[in-house]
Parts: sequence; structure tokens; C-alpha cells
Amino acid sequence: MLPGPKGRQRVEGQAPRTAVIGGGIAGLAAATALAERGVHVTLYEREQQLGGRLAGWPVGLSDGSAVTMSRGFHAFFRQYYNLRGLLRRADPGLRMLTALPDYPLQHSGGLQDSFARVPRTPPWSALGFVALSPTFGLRDLPRMNARAALPLLDVRVPQVYEQLDGLSAWDLLERIRFPEAAHHLAFEVFSRSFFADPRDLSAAEMALMFHIYFLGSSEGLLFDVPNEPFPAALWEPLAHYLSGHGADIRTGQSVESIQSAPHGGSQVITQDTESRYDAVVLALDTPGLQRVVAQSPQLADPEWRSRMLRLRTAPPFLVSRLWLDRPVAADRPGFLGTSGYGPLDNVSVLERWEGEAARWSARYGGSVLELHAYAAAGHADRASEQERLVGQLHRVYPETRDAQIIDARHEWRADCPLFPVGGYADRPEVRTSDPMVTVAGDLVRTQLPVALMERAATTGFLAANALLEQWGVRGQTLWTVPDKGRVGVLRALNRALG
Repeated sequence: MLPGPKGRQRVEGQAPRTAVIGGGIAGLAAATALAERGVHVTLYEREQQLGGRLAGWPVGLSDGSAVTMSRGFHAFFRQYYNLRGLLRRADPGLRMLTALPDYPLQHSGGLQDSFARVPRTPPWSALGFVALSPTFGLRDLPRMNARAALPLLDVRVPQVYEQLDGLSAWDLLERIRFPEAAHHLAFEVFSRSFFADPRDLSAAEMALMFHIYFLGSSEGLLFDVPNEPFPAALWEPLAHYLSGHGADIRTGQSVESIQSAPHGGSQVITQDTESRYDAVVLALDTPGLQRVVAQSPQLADPEWRSRMLRLRTAPPFLVSRLWLDRPVAADRPGFLGTSGYGPLDNVSVLERWEGEAARWSARYGGSVLELHAYAAAGHADRASEQERLVGQLHRVYPETRDAQIIDARHEWRADCPLFPVGGYADRPEVRTSDPMVTVAGDLVRTQLPVALMERAATTGFLAANALLEQWGVRGQTLWTVPDKGRVGVLRALNRALG
């Protein structure tokens, strides 16, 4: 637990005006914490929909159906305490989430892994995975380099970055000498969750993931998913909650720059407006942050702006959603991670858990499938890659070969942050040199063991806390997995032999 700053319950007197720029998870978390405490919040979002990389938008299919398209499946792991706390504002019972029974992984060579039977309590979680996984054999264990694996036993933040940020995830696994099948089927799947090839991803990020899911928590790798499309399940209820606390939500408004106001504070400039605020939260993706920074020569300080402009985005990724004229086999899981199937990284059968897809499936007798390809080549021909993805689907689920595609939608994006080898020092922190300008998002570095969507939510709350502290107002209490390994024997072994 990380208590927020102490202070009054709410702001007193004239409430400060704060602009939150970006309507994704980080911006919504910051806006929520501020609005709840009486701050006047204006939330700017460039797109017409809230949610950032979890936004959804209406599309019409060739059969006349009105459905929701998005950028694809996201797993809401049980360790996402702060994200779940944000969602509870609109749905205290989290009824919008439904549990999937397993996180199955399948390799093209025939091996399969499951996390349903893996114990959740450290260290039995890690040992159980090794014992139950077909990718590990007794002959493999003596070949592994135990000393190289020591950093995984006692992950601490930020020390893990000092240890491993100069090494790629791929090279760390090579040093440890994981069995090749386990290398590809399990850990490569995790590294690609960052939309990056493991050869380009900092080993520190992969080690942090190992800590979060195996040795740092008792929730394991099982997860929940929204039972309706993102807008209906998540963002429309949260927007209603925010509006009820006086927040001004402005979708379809792109912030162009931030300039110093003549009498203090910041001028937030859009294409159509110019407004003064006492404080600003930058909750943008990497391209959006760089665009605003490039046009805001007075923002923070020159060194910080230079670092922001050096940030990199992960390679492009592809999400293909297919509406088929017949169902897949009844025993197909709602989600399947894949390895060895060319560009295909996972397959979702949406009607297994999403209400809108289930209603379409019941009406037309077909299936709604979603295919993901992470870290695609930047020069790839899009039409060819889309065809390759469908071809790999036919290998994974052969019954789809005879299915007709009633309609398809393909989303190509390249706006996720890249956490490259040696890139930790350039990443922004929540605070900047200007105490009234804070930064939030999954690209932000923090001394807490969080990643992906949970890092976005956590840094959003931290950005709000940094401002609330300036105004003498109590902040948001945060929860994370322990900041070090939970097994004392393993921590001692790491210190003794490391």
C-alpha cells in the first residue's frame, strides 16, 4: 500500500482549474482523483471516444448489423488493483468483468501450456509452472544457468532497471538457457505483450512481469475481460461518474500546444480554443506527447523536452476481426495465445465472453473472431499480412477453412511505447521541473511494480496526487504487488550469489 498525500478532504475556496490531456486510462484516473476532491477538471481527448488504446467505435457490417470495433482484446489481470479501483467508481461490484477459466498457450509444434492448474502462491506458482509445463523436462533443469536467473528471484524497482535495462529480454533468456520451447511459448508471449520483439525489449520489463505474475503476487495469470464492448462496459459509465463530479469532458478536441500564461499557470491551446489552467496533466501516448512537446517550447525544461522527443514507439501491430458464417468448434477457448504461427500471436472467440458478439452469433449462427499480430515489420504489405493472419488462423482452428467471412475489419496501429534496451533513463517520470505539470501513462517510469494498463492507471493517480499535495488536499491511496520478492529464501539466495 502507498498512502496518498495527507491533507483536507476537498479543496477549499476557489477550486484550481486543471486540464487533463488525454482520455485513456491514465487521463481518466487522474481526472477522477482530482474531480472527486473538488478540483475543476477539463478532460481533453482528441478522438470522439474515451478509452485511448481501449476505445471502441461503431461500425456497420455488410449484413446490416451495427457493431463496435476496437483495437482488440485486453486482459484485466487480478493484480491490476488500481485499474480495478478506478472501474469500481462506476460499478462497485465489477459486474462489467467476467472471468475466463484459463490462459492457454499453444505452439505450432504441438506443445500446449495452461495456467489454470498452476498454484498461485509464490514460490509454488513458479515451481508449479515448471512442473506442469510440457515445455520443461527434468533434463532441462541441470542445463539452466541458475546464477543468470537470480535477478528474477528478487525483483525490485528501480533496481531491476539498474541490473537489467542494458540487456534484451531475448539475451537474458539465452543466458539463463531456458528450454527453447519454454523460451518461445511462455516468455516470448509475455514480452510480446509489450508489442515488441523480445530482442528489442529491455530485460528489466520482462523481469518485472515475472515478478508481478509469479513471485510477487498470489493472483497468478488468470484474468477477466469486459462482458460488453469497451464503451458500454467501461467508459460510458465512468464518463457519467466524472460528469457527476463536475468534470468537463471534451472529446474530439486535440490539444496543439501548452504555453505559459501571462499571470501564471498554463495556456492550453486547441484548434478552436485557448484556455488558462492552474495545472496540467499530460496523459498522452508517445506520439501525442511528442507532438505537444515539439510545439510547446516553454513546457518544463529543455533537457526534459529533449528526452521526450527521443522516446520511441513499438513496431506496428495488427488487429483483425472476422465475422464468420459458421461457429468454431464448441471447445475452442475464449482466448488462446499462440507461438510459431508466423505473425499470429493470439486468437479470441468473442462470443464466448462479449455480449454484443454473442448476440450477433446467436442471430446469424456464426462466430466473431479476433486475431492479433504484434511487432509487425514496419515495411510489411498490409493486405498480405492480413491474408497471412487468416491463413494462420486456419492452421490453429482448421474448421475455419470452410467458413465464409461475412465481414472483416483490420486495425493497424503504431502508437504503443517501446521499452528498448537502455531506454529507461529517457522515460518521463510523473513529476516534471514544473510542479504544476505532471505526466501519466504506461510509458511513465515509477518506483512501483506495475506494468501495462495498471501502470497507466497508477501513474494517473500519482499525477493527481502530485498536484493535490501542492494544494494541501489528501490524495489517492494506491495498492501494488510487493516491491520485492515474497519468498525470503529466494531473496537471500539472490543476495548471497548475485
